[in-house]
Amino acid sequence: QVQLVESVGGLVQAVGSLRLSCTASGSIFSINAMGWYRQVPGKQHELVSSISSGGSTISSDSVQGRFTISRDNAKNTVYLQMNSLKPEDTAVYYCRLETPRGYIYWGRGTQVTVSS
Repeated sequence: QVQLVESVGGLVQAVGSLRLSCTASGSIFSINAMGWYRQVPGKQHELVSSISSGGSTISSDSVQGRFTISRDNAKNTVYLQMNSLKPEDTAVYYCRLETPRGYIYWGRGTQVTVSS
């Protein structure tokens, strides 16, 4: 089994910054992609950013130029640096891991609240 432990989010003022981290542990033999999704009440999960084992990244248009995803393969950890935060970034952020065989694991989520 794989466990994903996310860092605590928090409350931040608009235009501020916050960094999230997510560390995978357990029966990890190899990891394909790691990434972040977010969800607000009444809406579907939304991809924020994802990074492959080779370092290729994809991000939603809404965070392009503001959020940066990175990973430390040796530590099985993915980071999300969030800059120029906006109130609409308020959500529960979930870490996601995909193995080469296609198994998907999720973290429990961490709340990020951006005040105006």
